[in-house]
Amino acid sequence: MAQAQEFEKVLTASDTSVASFEEHGTSLVKRVQHFLHSTPAAVPLIVLVLAILIFGLTIGGRFFSSYTLTLILQQIAVVGILGAAQTLVILTAGIDLSIGVVMVISAVVMGNFAVNYGWPAIIAVPIGLAVGALCGLLNGALVAYLRLPPFIVTLGTWNIVMATNFIYSANETIRDTDVAAQAPLLHLFGSSFKVGSAVLTLGVVAMVVLVLVLWYVLNHTAWGRHVYAVGDDAEAAKLSGIQTKKVIMAVYSLAGLIAAFAAWVAIGRNGSISPSWAVTDYNLQAITATVIGGISLFGGRGSILGTLFGAMIVGVVSMGLNMLGADPQWKVLLTGVLIIGAVGIDQWIRKVAG
Repeated sequence: MAQAQEFEKVLTASDTSVASFEEHGTSLVKRVQHFLHSTPAAVPLIVLVLAILIFGLTIGGRFFSSYTLTLILQQIAVVGILGAAQTLVILTAGIDLSIGVVMVISAVVMGNFAVNYGWPAIIAVPIGLAVGALCGLLNGALVAYLRLPPFIVTLGTWNIVMATNFIYSANETIRDTDVAAQAPLLHLFGSSFKVGSAVLTLGVVAMVVLVLVLWYVLNHTAWGRHVYAVGDDAEAAKLSGIQTKKVIMAVYSLAGLIAAFAAWVAIGRNGSISPSWAVTDYNLQAITATVIGGISLFGGRGSILGTLFGAMIVGVVSMGLNMLGADPQWKVLLTGVLIIGAVGIDQWIRKVAG
């Protein structure tokens, strides 16, 4: 039997333990960062709970009443639905500045067909929905096939649709009484019902159901994964076989359809139909709810549940300040702080992925 060579004798006395690459002593900050990265809806939920507690302790039992809390939900129903549409677009690393005016022109079309033209409301509503979807389809085609920046495209269509809205409607408001008499179906989502002492509207139910359906689609279907992939890296998604142009077209079209649905809900809430609805406010509030809700403006990250929480945060802050009798500008100031804070937190969390 051959004797062991010199280097073999050395190896017999060497350490035989296996190398370990586990991280030990991970800091609390890192753990929090990883948790927030994996659970994007956590930040807005925490902020929402804190806002409710702060205003509840400041104002007292009145704020925690079922009337106040359900009133907040009623006030954010339209913004929450528009925020859901905006979320889909932002997840693809885009933005839709026209979403508010698409909602308004859809409402005007529904009202004119049902009231002024005498068409059955059951037909007028799908026509209004189709108008919203077509506006979204136009945005999607310009972004996907002409490769124009979403910001510029939707800023342009915002002006086009706005002008079309005023020309078509002659800037005339359709009165609440006329809608109620000739097309009560348009007021459907303004209908209220009681759950114990709480009063909810069908508009609130529609908002919650829509968000839950979109959450399921985004998290448990191939199309939803494609939306995230396109927003995270469109070129990589294309190389992996995803038809990125079709995904973008579908997202913008769906956003337009949802904006038109928000028009139906808005008619139920407002009663009358006006071409002069606060379009800019709706646009900004929808984007605000989305950003505060933790949806990354860089695309590919965030949960649509966060958008719902973001809309509720804005509603809670607005209601709390109103009940305190504070100057309305405090709401504007706090909203700005929340937006900057949300973007800052998003940047901090994204370092984990980097």
